[in-house]
Amino acid sequence: MTTPLSNMDRYYRWHAPVYDFTRWFFLFGRKRLIRQVMRDYRPSAILEIGCGTGFNLLNIGSSCPGTNLTGMDASVAMLHQCRRKLDRAGIRATLLHRLYDETHLPDPKPDLILFSYSLSMINPGWKQALDQAFRDLPTGGVIAVVDFHDSSVGWFRNWMKFNHATMDGHLLPALRERFQPLTEEIKPAFGGMWRYLLFLGRKR
Repeated sequence: MTTPLSNMDRYYRWHAPVYDFTRWFFLFGRKRLIRQVMRDYRPSAILEIGCGTGFNLLNIGSSCPGTNLTGMDASVAMLHQCRRKLDRAGIRATLLHRLYDETHLPDPKPDLILFSYSLSMINPGWKQALDQAFRDLPTGGVIAVVDFHDSSVGWFRNWMKFNHATMDGHLLPALRERFQPLTEEIKPAFGGMWRYLLFLGRKR
C-alpha cells in the first residue's frame, strides 16, 4: 500500500540530484524571507517543514551559526542532498524523515516554523499542517511562509497541480485565520503568469 510518505519518496527520487539546478529561477522570495526573519525576529530554534535539499537551512546556518536548526521532509533523497550540503558547510542540523503531524518534536521546541514552497504541495493535509504549526509554536512564536499564491493561466495552474502544487489562493486566508499578520505581500512572477506569497505571522 502506498502512503503520502512513499509517494513523496518516489516522486523526488529522480528530482533530488538536479533539484537545485532546476528550481533556483522558479522559487522566488526565499532569500528575502530568510533575511527578514533573521533580521527582525532572531529566532533561537527554527523548524523547516519540507526542507528539501537544504537551501534555507544552509542560508540560515551560514548567516546565524548559533541558531538551532531542524529540517523535516517526506523524501529520503532530498534529505540526503540536504545532509551532504550542510556537512560540507559545517552546519549542524537535525533532519527528520517524516510527515508533519502530531509526532513529538525534538528539543528545543521551535520559536519559528518555516514553510518554503511546501504548503502548496501538502495535498491533502495543508490545513492540518497549519493547525500543527499553531500547536507547536509558543505564544509569540512566528510562522514564515513563502509559496505559490495563484495563477490566472489555466494550463499553468493545471500543470502545477500535476506536479503536486496547488495555486488557488487558498493559503493566505487560512494563515490570517490562525496567525496575526506581521508581513503580508503578494508578488508577480514571470510577467504575471503566477503570483507568490510572502507571509510572516505571530501566534497570539
